[in-house]
Amino acid sequence: MVEVAKHPNIEIRSYTEVLEVKGNPGAYRVKLLKKPRYVDEAKCTGCGSCMEVCPVAVPDEFNYGLGYRKAIYIPFPQAVPKVALISMDDCIGCKSCQKECKAEAIDYDQQPQEIELTVGSIIVATGFEIYDIAKYGDYGYGRFENVITQIELERMLSPTGPTGGELVRVSDGRHPKRIGMIQCVGSRDVKRNPYCSEVCCMVAVKNAKLIKQHYPDAEVIVFYMDIRGIDEGHEEYYAATREYGVVFVRGRVADVIEDPETKNIKLFVENTLTGELLETEVDLLVLSAAVVPSEGTKQIGQILGLERRPSGFLAPQHVALNPQETKTPGIYICGAASGPKNIPY
Repeated sequence: MVEVAKHPNIEIRSYTEVLEVKGNPGAYRVKLLKKPRYVDEAKCTGCGSCMEVCPVAVPDEFNYGLGYRKAIYIPFPQAVPKVALISMDDCIGCKSCQKECKAEAIDYDQQPQEIELTVGSIIVATGFEIYDIAKYGDYGYGRFENVITQIELERMLSPTGPTGGELVRVSDGRHPKRIGMIQCVGSRDVKRNPYCSEVCCMVAVKNAKLIKQHYPDAEVIVFYMDIRGIDEGHEEYYAATREYGVVFVRGRVADVIEDPETKNIKLFVENTLTGELLETEVDLLVLSAAVVPSEGTKQIGQILGLERRPSGFLAPQHVALNPQETKTPGIYICGAASGPKNIPY
């Protein structure tokens, strides 16, 4: 992203959304809404002193509520441009940030701006979101503190995450000794998302291996329907992870309960390879939730009049022959806008 920001032929318009697109291929007229940051991008140095004096702390969306941010904040550590913004939903109007800012970048009078551009083509790269399993309470998520999702685990394992790369239990901050992972939560389910989310297996395998590398004495058990390594090298990576001591159990977990004293999670599952009924207990349970189209994908799809696949992702002209082109000339899709994908794509 830093290289993109420095490229002479690329202009980044952050904190901006598309309102309307008209015109024809080669001459699309795009109406944008630049939302107010209440911070002057030209003046802000990204030093962070404003955040230090802000008295407000709210759950951090980027870290999925595992940490906190201030009312004035930089959305995430690698943000480009590295410029703060003020959430007026959280701001209490104390103006401590304005008094602290030596660059005089705070501007409470900023207003939304409409901008119009003419462009030759459009590339949609709106990514994906994680299925909201909290609505259904799958496996105690949202009720039991020590049940988290893979994306929350990713944030914990990140050096820039809320725990500085340390794996901890939400309930007491201790390092878990026994970790369970359940695959296909909300996906491959005819009542919700019948499709396979494709990336979840290898994300779980990767995170299980990372845990074993960082905590060699930890036990990691992955409960799966099928391990689907769809890309080159995935089968070898799966085999290498097994050699690290990660245990894979083929079977759908039937139920989980929480021990009210220890906050550990008890799981009940049938090993479908052996027919054995298992009852086991873990310190931390990680759910691999389904990958679903982002709200941005849905909105831009409507604005551009693009077809959608049964899964809700945007439909390419041909999934094999023209996977980046749409049926509308000059409009292209890439990344997870057309479906779940690994980073190598």
